[in-house]
Amino acid sequence: MSTELYSGHFLGLEPEFHDYARARVVVLPLPYEGTVSYGTGTSRGPAAIIAASQQVEGWDEELDRETWRVGIATAEPVPPHRGSSLEEIERIAERAREIVADDKFVVGLGGEHTVSLGLIRALKERHPGLSVLQIDAHLDLRDEYDGTAHSHATVMRRVRELGCKIVCCGARAFDREEWEYARAQDIRVFRARELGQSTAFVEDAVAALEDPVFVTVDLDGFDPSVAPSTGTPEPGGLGYAQVLELLRVVGERKRVVGCDVVELAPDGVNHHSDLLAARVAYKMMGYFVDPR
Repeated sequence: MSTELYSGHFLGLEPEFHDYARARVVVLPLPYEGTVSYGTGTSRGPAAIIAASQQVEGWDEELDRETWRVGIATAEPVPPHRGSSLEEIERIAERAREIVADDKFVVGLGGEHTVSLGLIRALKERHPGLSVLQIDAHLDLRDEYDGTAHSHATVMRRVRELGCKIVCCGARAFDREEWEYARAQDIRVFRARELGQSTAFVEDAVAALEDPVFVTVDLDGFDPSVAPSTGTPEPGGLGYAQVLELLRVVGERKRVVGCDVVELAPDGVNHHSDLLAARVAYKMMGYFVDPR
């Protein structure tokens, strides 16, 4: 992966505020694209998010503060591995363990959704009671997909096998076996068609989580009119305001210990989805990291 793609820091901060030693947040680029099954380009997602973040206003008008003052370091990307997806997951987990051991709040930027398993493994070791809030068009609960047990379509099955409670919001494309597995495993699923444009589901979704929480945002959880640049878009998804309300409330009610934004497949022309992904990542930092 060319380092030229990462010639900058998240938000383009001055050195004082992107210095790793003093930063409380670490952005970890994860440009892995090894098991995609429809559109391609997620390997370019992290670089596009970092570039777009430099167009994001540092003052959060909703929170009335400059979240960046907590310090946001941008780590070197975990280079995509040419071996198996499991080996890539282990490499990501190893890097995430180092960041977590330094008492940093890690924000992963994908890359395909498979990368989330590495982050969650590392945080689960530190926080045995970890639960996961998943914003996604898909359940990602298949036991195997395209001949592998470790892919974007199986990632949440592997997360459940780690012992993590899962709450999924925005799902609208999954097969019967996934649905039956979700019900058998007591995975709460808030289907997009049941939610409409309402935020009434937010209280129930957050209440179903247990502390602490990891939040994974797959951009295909949004309606394609909101985030078109993703590898597996599905019509009928969540709106931007809905997602922000969910993220805000989980930040208020639960102790969130890490998060990610995955599945951006930038087209290099229209930057709408890139900017949305950067904004969501920055909003999560504001919602989840104590500014004091």
